[in-house]
Amino acid sequence: MIGAGPSHYRLRVWRDGVELVRRIYRLSNRLPSEEKFGLISQMQRSAVSIPSNIAEGAGRGGEREMIRFLKIARGSLMELDTQLVICSELGLLDDDQLPQTLLRQLYGQLNRLITFRETQTMD
Repeated sequence: MIGAGPSHYRLRVWRDGVELVRRIYRLSNRLPSEEKFGLISQMQRSAVSIPSNIAEGAGRGGEREMIRFLKIARGSLMELDTQLVICSELGLLDDDQLPQTLLRQLYGQLNRLITFRETQTMD
């Protein structure tokens, strides 16, 4: 780790994204091994992409770049949500196992942060 200095460490949305990764890795370990190169891989990549893109946007330094990477993170969140719905529909996971509260929380945080930063770039 680079240390306590990087700006993304202070973002709640980034910390919650890292928590989501932890939960998704635990949850995906419950899936059948034949899904290793299918849903498991896709879910893990989508989850990791969320905090990674937030960090990359923060590291780029520009407001427009940050907004762009926040939107990419939001897209990865929607991708992960879809993969979890598929797991539920296929009977691979029960609805009560899904981190729906954290998904909704992250979605709201990303939307608010995008909106806030977009209004700041208009001024």
